[in-house]
Amino acid sequence: MKKIYANGVDEVAFLAELIKRSGETNKKVTETVSAIIEDVKENGDEAVKNYTLKFDGNLPEYYEVPRDVINDALNDADEELVNALLNAMENIADFHNRQREQGFINAKENGVILGQRVRGLERVGLYVPGGTAAYPSSVLMNAIPAKIAGVKEIIMVTPPLKDGTPNKDILVAAAICGVDRVFLSGGAQAIAALAYGTEEIPKCDKIVGPGNIYVATAKKLLYGVVDIDMIAGPSEILVLADETANPKFAAADLMSQAEHDVLASAIMVTTSERIADETIAEIERQKQYLSRKDIIDKSLEDYGAIIITDCRHCAVELANEIAPEHLEVLMENPMELLGSLDNAGSIFLGNYASEPLGDYYAGPNHVLPTSGTARFFSPLGVASFTKRSSYIYYTEEALREAHDDIVLISEREGLTAHANAIKVRFE
Repeated sequence: MKKIYANGVDEVAFLAELIKRSGETNKKVTETVSAIIEDVKENGDEAVKNYTLKFDGNLPEYYEVPRDVINDALNDADEELVNALLNAMENIADFHNRQREQGFINAKENGVILGQRVRGLERVGLYVPGGTAAYPSSVLMNAIPAKIAGVKEIIMVTPPLKDGTPNKDILVAAAICGVDRVFLSGGAQAIAALAYGTEEIPKCDKIVGPGNIYVATAKKLLYGVVDIDMIAGPSEILVLADETANPKFAAADLMSQAEHDVLASAIMVTTSERIADETIAEIERQKQYLSRKDIIDKSLEDYGAIIITDCRHCAVELANEIAPEHLEVLMENPMELLGSLDNAGSIFLGNYASEPLGDYYAGPNHVLPTSGTARFFSPLGVASFTKRSSYIYYTEEALREAHDDIVLISEREGLTAHANAIKVRFE
């Protein structure tokens, strides 16, 4: 893991290389995904099943998972896992319940009534990866805020395992969260089916959930046909550390994100060269015991770094420039810095707010903006699953009072039909 001394040049060059890893999607991937989308649009379930056969090797026993299979998965599940998921669900629900947005009505003295309605989307599609990348925690993080928002129906798609069966842990999470229907299909074809609808898979208003590059590209290409959560890039963590940081904790947390993917980025920004050196030594020691050591090595070699700065203020400025997905603050009095940390998906404060706490359990959502988009995007939440409508009621007298202003503005814009729509009411 490279050490970089912040001098206005070296760290800038490193960050520029970091940005490149989340660059334009491969043209061949885009062409492949575009063809899949068109095929599903034209041929529906037949196309979806053909791609399942092509990519997964065989068709699953059933296309839609029967409700009794979902219920059996929950009944037969390991009790400790179920209890852990229920405890996590309680925390996630408690946090997201506080995000509920209320509509409002403003009745004015002149009879004008203005207001806003807030309600949940009709139907949301949830993509859940299968195989070795099966994460029941993602089911919780996507489905719980959708339910709280008032989404009427959640349709989950997930690839079958090699034997054609669904991943049991995913079904357990789906049962706990109240997912309405589950289909065994993955890849770009499943995204297209959710976007356009088929005879069996209902058309959705929004698609959420992580996936590989084909899934991400399909979501990107179909945005506009359907809403999406975000275009997610590789996972990221930035650890701010000073002389008081524990190198053992810092090393463990950096590797917790590096193990996701060889493209993942794990960076420390520290005011202490001693902490930098001891963290590197801890990484070397701890990674020997980890199952994904090779991925961690590649990730840290290509996209990991420890940047040494002169002061806390410099470290905060750099953190805001990077705008990381996950930001850990292993510094003295970390709460003092909270008001200055403006660009981050989720902020973890102190030695015992380890990043996996946010991934699984604490309550805030783990679906977060990546690739610097925390400068303008927010984490997934209840608002992600709602829509808003404004409404207007005017009396004749109230419109008469506004008449001249509206006509003047619309005629200045050259929109005479707009002006006429007001004028005719008072001729």
